Amino acid sequence: MATVVEQLPPGARVLVVRLRSLGDCVLTTPALSLLKQYRPDLEIGIVVEDRFSQLFAGNPDIRAILPPSKRAVLGFRPTLALNYHGGSRSAALTGLSLAPHRAGFGHFRQQWVYNIHIPRAQQILGEERTVHTAEHLASAVFYLGVPITDIPRARLFCAPAAQRPPYAIVHPMASASDKTWPAARFLTVARHLKESGLSPVVIGGPGDDLSAFGEFEKLEGAPLESVKSLLSGAELFVGNDSGPAHMAAAFGIPVVVLYGTSDPVIWAPWKTRSQVLSSPYGLAGVPVEQAIAAVERLRGVAQ
Repeated sequence: MATVVEQLPPGARVLVVRLRSLGDCVLTTPALSLLKQYRPDLEIGIVVEDRFSQLFAGNPDIRAILPPSKRAVLGFRPTLALNYHGGSRSAALTGLSLAPHRAGFGHFRQQWVYNIHIPRAQQILGEERTVHTAEHLASAVFYLGVPITDIPRARLFCAPAAQRPPYAIVHPMASASDKTWPAARFLTVARHLKESGLSPVVIGGPGDDLSAFGEFEKLEGAPLESVKSLLSGAELFVGNDSGPAHMAAAFGIPVVVLYGTSDPVIWAPWKTRSQVLSSPYGLAGVPVEQAIAAVERLRGVAQ
């Protein structure tokens, strides 16, 4: 029996409902790449909140970047709608698309919206273990009919970074206090980077307080397009578990990431050289010396 993907007519439109957030958006791109590689004729539209839409700009796998509105999803006229978000708003948009095929994971609420119920990633992949978010998202397209294969690195596209001396990105912010390593320790790491010949550039989003890093170059509240470009040219990334860490990994940048309450197995940097730091006592239990040693291992200074 033909799979859902095999049944789609030539040039069919596939609506992917993502909405948010930064890391999730980045880690959705491997699944989109797999789908497009298997069926290059498909036209993929991604539904995403405006604040994250620049993550998908320039991606050749995507035909349209759509706002989360009834008019947009209905106007796209998809044959298949795949909901990756799972909330009530995304379920409504999936239904409002009027796609003949509407897919969502089996644990999502509003199951009545979907006529394709995607099982657990472990069942699809055929192994019982904790899976990475990239594997979880890719399992959906495998279930729909894309042959199971190696899951690629995430894909981001941007203008080339400006020519400048070698630099490292330091991202000392996170979405919650229990995911944020003390700023004073990031400051020590930044000074170590500078002393070792790698200029630190400290980045933060709108409203982030980077006043503790006044001695270094800062990029505060910049558009995601500018952040992408800056990350793409960096030699190294050091930061908390957050969206920018996944962006850096998408460009193949070596990353040092500090984990608080998140599970590193699920949220580790995907397909790039990395050092993952955590402590059973929370982020305060990760000493600055451990982070500096991780930096040096990635730079090849320490074995």
